Amino acid sequence: MRALLERVQTVARSDSTVLLIGETGVGKEVMAEYIHRHSQRNNRPFVKVGLATLPPELIESEIFGHEKGAYTSAVAEKKGLFELADTGTIFLDDIDDFPLTLQPKLLRVLESGEVQHVGSTRPIPIDIRVICATKVDLLDLADRGLFRHDLYYRINVVPIVIPPLRERREDIPILIDHFLSRYAPDRSITFADGAFEKLMAYPWPGNVRELRNVIQRICLFYRDTVRITDLPDEIRSPQPAREAFKQCLNCLSGGGMSFDEAISCLEYNLLNYAITQTRGNKSKAAQLLGMNLSTFRDKLAKHRLHYPGRQQQKSS
Repeated sequence: MRALLERVQTVARSDSTVLLIGETGVGKEVMAEYIHRHSQRNNRPFVKVGLATLPPELIESEIFGHEKGAYTSAVAEKKGLFELADTGTIFLDDIDDFPLTLQPKLLRVLESGEVQHVGSTRPIPIDIRVICATKVDLLDLADRGLFRHDLYYRINVVPIVIPPLRERREDIPILIDHFLSRYAPDRSITFADGAFEKLMAYPWPGNVRELRNVIQRICLFYRDTVRITDLPDEIRSPQPAREAFKQCLNCLSGGGMSFDEAISCLEYNLLNYAITQTRGNKSKAAQLLGMNLSTFRDKLAKHRLHYPGRQQQKSS
């Protein structure tokens, strides 16, 4: 993550279009805010657009604006979000949810630096920096005819992949300290034997967002020491197969994963759970999965998996 942030700081100083890639909950919006805050436009507007939350029939009007009388309910002229972001940064979250029929219009705005209201022929010049985010493989969507190739290449100027929390477990203690400081700044909350190990072993399918919610809940209900019995059921008594399926279903539901990729993802998650749950003991991990030790080692090497070592939780 340090190397990633160094790259992001370099990118932030430019005006290049950025494509943030990562699962739901990894912190793409936080990263977009970080880029804007460290850019030359940091004192200008930062407009966030959650495309997955906008009704499809309203996206064109909300994004591009409309003229009075453009349609029945357009009783007055309305500026679009691109205009509101003028001289600043616009963040298009869930760009994979942008309607295919409107993608040519979005591409035209990005190429020309001009936006046109619905119901108007007058172009309006804009000066903006564009950051997009996606939870799926856009190129795969494009190859399947679900996303325009030309738009993909236009927004994929600087791709930045944010890894899921299960692939950077060394960040978990740091994030726990951060959230403890945020939600319980006047208290010193510690974890009893085994409780912290449970947090480290859990695969966190909801990524940083899920970890934040768990720590916030802990800060609300517990004053000093957190025990294993205080943790949520899914963390206290995890079911590796169920959690692995849950993670893969998140990818499949987004339409960005083939069958073979889903099988590989499931295998990775089960291996990762076993090696973490047994704290790096390969023999025990292989037994947990009912697998021959040599086969288990081969699969670890195939997926380049290793146990990062026991993390010591710092006091807040």
